[in-house]
Amino acid sequence: MRSYRQLFRTPEFTPFFLTSALQVGAQTMSGLALGHRVYAATGSPLLSALAMFGPALAQVIGAATLLSAADRIPPRTALTGLALLLGLGTAVQALPALPVWAAFAVLLALGPVSSLGGGVRYGLLHEILAREGYLLGRSVLNMSAGLLQICGFAAGGVLVTVLSARGTLLAGAGLYAAAAAVARYGLGRRPPRAAGRPSVADTWRNNARLWSAGPRRTVYLALWVPNGLIVGCESLYVPYAPRHAGLLFACGALGMLTGDILIGRYVPRRWRPRLCVPLCLLLAVPYLLFAVRPALPLALAAVLLATVGYAANLPLQERLMSLTPDELSGHALGLHSSGMLTLQGVGAALAGAVAERTSPTTAMATMAAASVVVTVALAPGLRPGGPERRPTQDGDGDDGTSDSDSEGDGDRDRDRDGTRPCRKIPGKLTPAQRELPPSRPSAGA
Repeated sequence: MRSYRQLFRTPEFTPFFLTSALQVGAQTMSGLALGHRVYAATGSPLLSALAMFGPALAQVIGAATLLSAADRIPPRTALTGLALLLGLGTAVQALPALPVWAAFAVLLALGPVSSLGGGVRYGLLHEILAREGYLLGRSVLNMSAGLLQICGFAAGGVLVTVLSARGTLLAGAGLYAAAAAVARYGLGRRPPRAAGRPSVADTWRNNARLWSAGPRRTVYLALWVPNGLIVGCESLYVPYAPRHAGLLFACGALGMLTGDILIGRYVPRRWRPRLCVPLCLLLAVPYLLFAVRPALPLALAAVLLATVGYAANLPLQERLMSLTPDELSGHALGLHSSGMLTLQGVGAALAGAVAERTSPTTAMATMAAASVVVTVALAPGLRPGGPERRPTQDGDGDDGTSDSDSEGDGDRDRDRDGTRPCRKIPGKLTPAQRELPPSRPSAGA
């Protein structure tokens, strides 16, 4: 499957696509509205940032306890129920007299449950499209999310002005309800992908297996930490420019979409591994400009340029899959999604705390500098041609070296730079053979 026409002709993909699109639109609009409402009530940059990104922080609870349920609940039931639950929570946050602490209590309750969404969606996408069309479907979802964020933040900014934050929250709840209806009546009935009851112990066991190998740990950290720190910068758009926050978010979404298209479709596959570190640096460096509080046009340009760097997730996810056993690929992507969103929540909390003590612009520059430091520290483990281990069937391995390291092969299997080349395993694809379709798969969320 190599064309978008074939993709949308696949049974069930269109309702699946619409369900995901409606949820992205609802989340974008309602998050912006809640951030405005909390900031208007408290004047606190920290609380405003947590209102927009707090649910992501709470996903760590779901990733540690509930992630195994993603394969043990019928997909249609799970997607319908999650959309209804998120819509109900958004409607509760729109109640006129709801205190701020109650709004945060709702966020804390919804966060762990929503951590199941990524695992359920991507597992169902694999069933609908099978292996040959999966990455193309992911790329389409990612590009549509970028477009919907542009429209959602722009529409959300208009609705907050015209209808108020409360009216925008109700509009978001309506979109969640529409997503639930499309999932219920558009998707087919499928059994759970795995037998047995959801288990906290099983979740912990698989998480430990994925975290056990050094190269995977490096890739996970590169996917989570630089990204999360820059989302901390984005969480301060409302206190930085209350009247233009929607425009800043829309420029960020446009930059993400541009990066998806450039890196996913036009950059040759052989160059992608070399772009991991430069793109992570691009994600952070333009935000250093906020230390001098630039004028709005310059701030918009900096945000647009920086968010192109989110395309680093493309080669990083490709590397993650090359290091992960096939039987853990779904759980690995679910852990990536939950960890990324959790670190985004941590970044928002840190940025808000720094802004409370200093100013939004100082906090944004500080988070950008921290992201640069983390990327530089992780760069040696992300270099092309470094020690990259094809996983065995159990997916274990701590040092990132081939199993033959202990068999006395010695230096004859090493390249001139002293690293060991990746060995082929029968029936498996080497990292270089895992070529992506023209577009980049989604980041997470």
